[in-house]
Amino acid sequence: MYPLIAKISTTVRKLIALYGLRLWFAIGGRIAPRSAVARAARIFCTPMASSRTRALAAPTFDAREERVTVDDHAVTAYVWGDPRREPYVLFAHGWSSHGTRVAAWLPRLRDAGYAVVAFDQPAHGRSPGELATLPCFTRHLMAVGEHFGPAAVVIGHSLGGAATANALSRGLQAERAVLIAPAADPVAAAERFADLLWIGHTLCRRMYEHFERRIGITFEEQQAHRTAPVIGRPALIVHDLEDGDVPWSEGERYARYWPDSRLLTTRGLGHRRVLDDDAVIGAVMRFLRGETVGERAVSSPNLPFGIA
Repeated sequence: MYPLIAKISTTVRKLIALYGLRLWFAIGGRIAPRSAVARAARIFCTPMASSRTRALAAPTFDAREERVTVDDHAVTAYVWGDPRREPYVLFAHGWSSHGTRVAAWLPRLRDAGYAVVAFDQPAHGRSPGELATLPCFTRHLMAVGEHFGPAAVVIGHSLGGAATANALSRGLQAERAVLIAPAADPVAAAERFADLLWIGHTLCRRMYEHFERRIGITFEEQQAHRTAPVIGRPALIVHDLEDGDVPWSEGERYARYWPDSRLLTTRGLGHRRVLDDDAVIGAVMRFLRGETVGERAVSSPNLPFGIA
């Protein structure tokens, strides 16, 4: 009884906070647009506070922890095995997540002879910071990859999938790639965020212009149809049809534009369980052995979801 009451109470508090923010933006967007843009931008790049608590409470499964210096600060990396002597898998977690989310993969990867490297992005897990962005995710992934050397495969989940594609298009060294529920479109993500908080189109556009001025790269440059075509290595894209966070069509877009890729579609796993699913892990292991997994996407702008 009491846990149920506590859960209902937490849900009510979250709804009140959400509607309070919506009201603030409805008013603030009209009378103080600069302040509204700055606040929207900060919320957009702030991970959920509860995610760090969950990460710190999660076991590390006997990982060796290392610090990797990026931009004058140290992020926490988790290492299983010896990536200097064994082929290794580099794992990139998603938004409001953490490196040890790779846990379900460890037994199979280690049994197959792979070392595994994961890490906490800035403002996530045991790494310092308060804010993060996709370019930040990309830069830190590249730095960790450079620190440990070329990977046998890089696996990215959600925003980590987008960072993986961006990093590979910019020179990250890995023989293969696996993108699981990958975010393909920062413009669409900003629009979903704006819809959630009832931020109007004009304020949303000003928000990502605010980011672009500070980051030095446009949202459009980070879209899948711009990054994927220049990546010349095999990829498996895994996405669930019932993903409520990142639409299946974003995974399909990667498969459509990535020259040497295939799409594995699941159903009923959603955005998070797809990462831990035993059948998905098994399919990826077959892909790593060089087997054909998934279907070849052959869609075009006139045939958005064609599969062969």
